Amino acid sequence: MTTEGEKEYKIILIDDDDFLVNMYATKFAGSDVAVEAYKSGMAFLEKFQTEVKADLILLDVVMPGMSGIEVLKKMREDKLGEGIPVVILTNQSDEKDIVEAKKYDIAGYIVKSAATPSEVVSEVLNIIKSSKKA
Repeated sequence: MTTEGEKEYKIILIDDDDFLVNMYATKFAGSDVAVEAYKSGMAFLEKFQTEVKADLILLDVVMPGMSGIEVLKKMREDKLGEGIPVVILTNQSDEKDIVEAKKYDIAGYIVKSAATPSEVVSEVLNIIKSSKKA
């Protein structure tokens, strides 16, 4: 699912939960953000083997085939999406997952069950705007 058009920002959302993808796509669309969604890390990595064009990547941790942490590790190893902030958006609040993700230079770690969709949109927009100033 892709929402294109003349939006101010573009994010890539990698999550295998259709309901959440649709909900966040709708929420972001209301904030002038285009969302390009992928159901798995493998689908994302197959599409973007050389260059990623986005203002931010939202990445779930628990997905079939390849975890979000594995996707993040592969991105860093292959220098894929350099300079694009990556935010983990997951229900995993285990400290070891957070520590593991932070090893790969993430811009944020949001626990889905602890944040409303509006809070997620607000946090993501803040990270995008901060990264543009840097």
